[in-house]
Amino acid sequence: MAAPPPKRRRADENVVPFRPRRQTLSDAQQYHPRGQTVREGGPAKPDGAKPGGSKAGGSNADRAKPDRAKPGGSKSAAGRSGASGTSTSGTGRSGASGTGMSGTSRSGASGTGRAAASGSGGKAPSGDSRGGARNSASSGARESASGGGRGSTSAGARGSTSGGARGSASGGARGSASGGGRGSASAGARGSAAGTGRAGPARAPRGGQPVRRRPAPHDRPRRGSSSARWESTGAPPPGRRQSVRMPPLPPPRRQRRHLPRLGNPNARLRISLAVMLALFVAVGGRLVQIQTTEGTQYAELAAHSRRVSLVVYAPRGAILDRDGNALAHDVEGATIAADPGYIANKSEVAAAVAPLLQMTPAQVEEKLSHDKHADGSANRYVILKKKVSLAVGDAVNRLRTKIPGLIVQSDQVREVAGGDFAANVIGYTGTDGTGLAGLESGFNDVLQGVNGERVYDEGTGGQEIPGGYNRTTAAKAGSDLVLTLDRDLQYQANKLLTARLKATKAWNGSAIVMDVKTGEIRAMVSSPSYDASNPSTAKPGTTLDLATTAIVEPGSVHKALTICGGLDAGVIKPDSVLTLPQTIEKGGVTYRDTHKHGSPDYTLMGVLAQSSNVGTIMVADRLGADRLYAYQRAFGLGTKTGVGLPGESAGIVQPPANWSGPSAGSIPIGLGVAATPLQMTAIYATLANGGMKVQPQLVKSIVSPDGTVRPMPRAKPKRVVSAQAAETVVRDMTAIATKEGTAPLAAVPGYIVAGKTGTGKRAEGNKYMPGNVTSFIGIVPADSPRYVISVFIHTPEGVGGAIAGPTFSDLAGFTLRRYGVSPSGAPAPPITLYG
Repeated sequence: MAAPPPKRRRADENVVPFRPRRQTLSDAQQYHPRGQTVREGGPAKPDGAKPGGSKAGGSNADRAKPDRAKPGGSKSAAGRSGASGTSTSGTGRSGASGTGMSGTSRSGASGTGRAAASGSGGKAPSGDSRGGARNSASSGARESASGGGRGSTSAGARGSTSGGARGSASGGARGSASGGGRGSASAGARGSAAGTGRAGPARAPRGGQPVRRRPAPHDRPRRGSSSARWESTGAPPPGRRQSVRMPPLPPPRRQRRHLPRLGNPNARLRISLAVMLALFVAVGGRLVQIQTTEGTQYAELAAHSRRVSLVVYAPRGAILDRDGNALAHDVEGATIAADPGYIANKSEVAAAVAPLLQMTPAQVEEKLSHDKHADGSANRYVILKKKVSLAVGDAVNRLRTKIPGLIVQSDQVREVAGGDFAANVIGYTGTDGTGLAGLESGFNDVLQGVNGERVYDEGTGGQEIPGGYNRTTAAKAGSDLVLTLDRDLQYQANKLLTARLKATKAWNGSAIVMDVKTGEIRAMVSSPSYDASNPSTAKPGTTLDLATTAIVEPGSVHKALTICGGLDAGVIKPDSVLTLPQTIEKGGVTYRDTHKHGSPDYTLMGVLAQSSNVGTIMVADRLGADRLYAYQRAFGLGTKTGVGLPGESAGIVQPPANWSGPSAGSIPIGLGVAATPLQMTAIYATLANGGMKVQPQLVKSIVSPDGTVRPMPRAKPKRVVSAQAAETVVRDMTAIATKEGTAPLAAVPGYIVAGKTGTGKRAEGNKYMPGNVTSFIGIVPADSPRYVISVFIHTPEGVGGAIAGPTFSDLAGFTLRRYGVSPSGAPAPPITLYG
């Protein structure tokens, strides 16, 4: 059956895209992109080619690798075809005489392969035969068994030595021998019927059975091409016209596929195992170290972290009056604290708690902000206020249902009975229970007990761990102080003095009631005062006890000391009459009396009753400066009384060596001398006691927690002046509280009063304060002395008799009635002022 005539094809019908590897093409190869040369006429059948042995059309050339030619070879002649297969015009991958890559024979006993059997250009050693042809039916093989290389010297091709080719049975080759190439032997077809091409009719496996091989995408003919039609029938294509050389297509860019590099699971497993083993070794080693060498230390740290220590406050000793009435004592109270860790809104909590604690919200919020210790650890305990009353603690407890971070702890609160009537003597304590003023400070070691401690283990919720560590050290209560004060008399003295200060518009004052025989102070008040239960409200200067700390110039109350010294020294006698001039000059200073002299001759009673400056200076002149100074010291001026109050002043008494010219006139009348009200009261108590000095006493005894009473030690009475001298002065002073004297307002109905007025200055620092310190010190009843009462009032203006006299009268009357002192039975001494 005759083959149908071929159809006319377009010029680019047989053009197949070319994907060359990077290489240097020869002149012949530049216009041979994968069998793009088209010839007229049928292809020449090479020797040994089997019909239909081609795998693909001649328009597809095999991909070629450029083989570098060695000496004697040609770059364009070396190919991958055998030696006997020829091509009239096509070019192969390697020249006829070129050299190729050496290799080993993978198949073929008769010797077809990638290099010629007799070739000398290959570099590789002779190959070995694995048996069977890879592509050839009889003898063709991809590599030679006899030792060729990838190229042959005679035909230098990838084909066989005798004509075997990768795709033919006998003579087909991948390239020609003379002009060898990757194409066909005559017509340039890789898979033509004449036996050229890459493979034979069937790929023979090692078992001898042909295997169909699917052409690669670039080896397939185009759909609809004449080559494909003739290849399907197995007949050669019709003759073609003279070849027309087509321009080469630009080689397409080959895109490389970058596949992710797969990891090695075995390596990962080994590394993971090594890391885990290292961690186990490190952790295990650390555990061994902790258990063997650091276990004790960590156990102590753990115990310390959960161990809580609470102070068991010792009850502070009470301060009692002479009858056992509590003037200051501890009562049950509370300490308000907070845990900042439980408080989210500090402003809201501060606003709710501040009014109860009598604090500002800013103060409370500032305390709550201390939620960190200095080392950065959390602060779980912040004290908001200590020593609050039990009522305040109960109010805060009710807030705990809304504010869980609040803490209310039991505490002892110092309560001062009566508030301010004995505050200046008793003093006050701080928030830690330590005395800060008054007797609370002076006897703090006695009053303050020894705090105990409770140590226990606490859980995370703040509760005590049952069965955990628990140790309690009991607190030891402080001792009680029993004072000589009388609560009722103290209250009345404070009331009277405060009223008098208000009436006279005075700045401050003090009042003292002292037992003549024992020196016990039954009342000692300072005004204005403060509430010792709430000392934070005290105004500046009100916490001082003026009776022991205020230094004043005693003024005329000092004249009794000068007259008594003259009597005791014998420079004057009880019935002496002094002729007084109107003035007297000392050191260039003129001194005169405030009263006009009714007569120039004055008795001692007249000198004291009229408070004569001139007469007192005359007695001091007879006594002399040294003896006057000695009497001052003997009566206790310049020395603390030792009643136990902190801050007590000793006063100032200048020795005669320090006197100036006017001192001889000022010191005898109480100017230029600094003394406290208590010192001056003690002087009059010595006079009332017949010249025997008795140390003033404020604390009577100390009572231990077990009930043991320890009386306070006292100095023995000491005689300062003779009894006659003291009694004479007391008798002569009885005229002062009469209409003949300077203080008629100081009289006490039914009782004989002996006393003396005074007007001086108060010194503070190196200067005198404005105003006058008016005073009256009296002895009641004068016929049988029992009490000495002094009143000092610092007023803008006035004198002692008018300012202090009325207060003395009221206080003396209450004192005498309080202790049931009978009115004077004997008549008052006659008043004799002039001689």
